[in-house]
Amino acid sequence: MSLTPRILAVNIFALALLAGGFFYLDSYRSRLVDERSAQAAREIELMAKATAIAGPASRDALILAFAQESDGRLRLYDRDGVRIADSWQLGPPNYELRDPASEAWQRHVARFLDRVIDRIVWADRLGRFVEPSTDNAAAWPEIVAARAERRTVTRVRYAPDRTPMLSAAITLSGDRGALLLTENTRDITRIVRAERFRLGLVIAAVSLVSILFSLFLARTIVRPLRRLARAAVRVRLGRARDVEVPRLPERRDEIGMLARALADMSHALNVRIDAIEAFAADVTHELKNPLASLRSAVESLQSVKDPTLQAQLLDIVRDDVLRLDRLITDVAEASRLDAQLSRAAFEPVDLGPMIEHLLRSREQRGTDGDVHIAFARPRKGTAVVPGDASKLVRVVENLLDNAVSFSPPGGLVRIDATRDDAAILLTVEDEGPGVPPDMRDAIFRRFHSDRPESDGFGRHSGLGLAIAKTIVEGHSGTITVHDRPDSRRGARFVVTLPVAEH
Repeated sequence: MSLTPRILAVNIFALALLAGGFFYLDSYRSRLVDERSAQAAREIELMAKATAIAGPASRDALILAFAQESDGRLRLYDRDGVRIADSWQLGPPNYELRDPASEAWQRHVARFLDRVIDRIVWADRLGRFVEPSTDNAAAWPEIVAARAERRTVTRVRYAPDRTPMLSAAITLSGDRGALLLTENTRDITRIVRAERFRLGLVIAAVSLVSILFSLFLARTIVRPLRRLARAAVRVRLGRARDVEVPRLPERRDEIGMLARALADMSHALNVRIDAIEAFAADVTHELKNPLASLRSAVESLQSVKDPTLQAQLLDIVRDDVLRLDRLITDVAEASRLDAQLSRAAFEPVDLGPMIEHLLRSREQRGTDGDVHIAFARPRKGTAVVPGDASKLVRVVENLLDNAVSFSPPGGLVRIDATRDDAAILLTVEDEGPGVPPDMRDAIFRRFHSDRPESDGFGRHSGLGLAIAKTIVEGHSGTITVHDRPDSRRGARFVVTLPVAEH
């Protein structure tokens, strides 16, 4: 589901909460009706007392004055239920029961809205007010209830035009008759409809603003996300070279951060694809040389009968096999390094004991021949870095292999691990020919090999320094090569690694 309808749904839900104001209007109308009913009950109770005090001569004038003051119709019935006085017969009517059929269409719409809103808010359903065909006390349920319960009874019903009709009935003392007051409280309907109209205007205005705001959010959020999604899909389909992921430099929010992260990721993916293709081409090239030599030697063995030549050819075969084995091993390790480093759980590694253990192992294997290695072990805990110990061992071993291979017979290789502010410097110095300045980047490329003639054939794949660089960079470090600081002949490799946090 798109974000656009979701944004609209959230804002419409907020509007629905605002529309809950109609429930308040219903309770507001109920309070007005209840207050007016209580007022009618008090008025008719006062009239009942006044009627009991006044004599028959002043009774009609009192009823007419009271009816005109209360804007209602007051009727008096004797103990037999016969109407004996009516304010509408004593004076002009003070309210009119309007026929809905004679009203304008706006009134029909207003009544329709009244019914709809009453159903929505579950308002109490009121009966219809109808003047009885025979006007006597028995025709009015409120008078019957007042006589039975001996108290003032009020009722609320709807007039034909759906305005509230209030009625209040009370029996006179000594059961000498009953009084009935009826009022058409049209003003309550007028007040409620006015409040509803104002609330409707507010909801309409807020709805318009909400919709415009939702569309604005959809434009500023959904559209750039769709652009990024389409670019990501094209990258997934293998068209990364042809896809330019929008960076959205004008956006300084999270979407802009996402766009730039995806663009950087796409660029890194392109770089990785290029590196994989170059690596595959280099592997193919490197494998072809020993395979061609091996094939030539094997084919020559079939036709050569001289034992001396056969022995030479077998030596070539053995050297090529060793070279292929070393090459395949290093290629496999180089291809797995990135994935292994991304999953590795780094732990504090003290380089001092690690290097010391490595040197003892090399000495036992006789790896270094007649080349001497000097190591000034740092104090415990002063050269601690975060990393994978097995991978860092491989870095040191590759650097030592490189230094030993270039060192002259009886040469000295120095290795140090020192702390420099927030970094650990691991240095390896040899007494070889050194590295020319124009070659100091090339030696870290895969399959670069510029070995001395005295070095054994097939012992190196040209991946040692490339593997070391990959591991160091995977540990957020750098590796560089320089001339020796004492101006003596040789190369100095410097590995910079961050210090482990305590």
